[in-house]
Amino acid sequence: MAETIHLEVVTPKGPVVSEDVELVTAPGYGGEFGVLAHHAPMISTIRIGVMSYRKDNSEARLMISGGFCEVSNNQITFLVESAERGEDIDVDRALRAKERAEKRLAAAARKQEKINQARAEAALQRALARLRVANKGGES
Repeated sequence: MAETIHLEVVTPKGPVVSEDVELVTAPGYGGEFGVLAHHAPMISTIRIGVMSYRKDNSEARLMISGGFCEVSNNQITFLVESAERGEDIDVDRALRAKERAEKRLAAAARKQEKINQARAEAALQRALARLRVANKGGES
C-alpha cells in the first residue's frame, strides 16, 4: 500500500472531503501542482479548476474555485469558495452558464457591451471546470 497524506477540502458551507489519499493535484496560480505523502510544507493560492486525488487506484475529481491550500505535517488542507463533485453538478446549468459567459465576452470584445471582464472570465472558467469534472464536453 502506498503512503498517504490526509486531505481536507473545506468550503464556507463546511467540509467536502476528509480522507487519507495517495496523491493530490490542484490548480495553483503558478500552475498545476501535485502533492504526495510527506511533502515539504507550503502554502499556495488556488484558482478555479479541477482538483483530483487518488486513493486505492481510483481517482476522484472536484471542481474548486478560489482559495488557499496549506501543506504541513503530512496533511493538505484546501480552504476554497466552492467544491463540487461530478455527480452533484447540473450539467445543463453549467452549459447555459458557459454559453452566457462566452456571449458576454464576445460582445465585450466587439465593444457591443460593457462588462466586468474578470467576472465574466471567472464565470466561464467555473462552467468549464464543472463540465470537465462532470465529463460532459468541457476542455480536458
